[in-house]
Amino acid sequence: MNKGYSLIELMISVAIVGILASIAYPSYTGFIAGSNRSVGQADLMALAAAMERHKAANYTYQGAAAGGANTGTPAIFRTYSPSSEPATNKKYDLTISTVSASGNSFSLSAQPVATSTQSGDGALFYFSDGRKAWDRNNDGALSADEYCWSC
Repeated sequence: MNKGYSLIELMISVAIVGILASIAYPSYTGFIAGSNRSVGQADLMALAAAMERHKAANYTYQGAAAGGANTGTPAIFRTYSPSSEPATNKKYDLTISTVSASGNSFSLSAQPVATSTQSGDGALFYFSDGRKAWDRNNDGALSADEYCWSC
């Protein structure tokens, strides 16, 4: 009586494992991208809260960026996301995109870092009037159906 596996049985087992892995891996990477995007959204909301604190102290959103500028890298919050990790793990660069001339409104963005796993995921945006946007197709323009983080 022969004991053990034949080459055919081993090849079938390897083929089955390969098929399962080819199905599971895209789901896994999609889950990781969604998780990183959620952290980016949370950090963008935390930056918006920092903007509100800045306005409460200064009566304007102006001057919240580095060097007292109105736009660019924030001086009032971490410049990257996830803000709870070291900068070497960053997935998004946070930016104060615009501040109105009157200093009463702003827009913020979280741009995916080109060398991270988020590179093709599209930018996130938050506006002072509460609108949220995600450039899902990563074309650099926001269409009407992209003004939603969870759509």
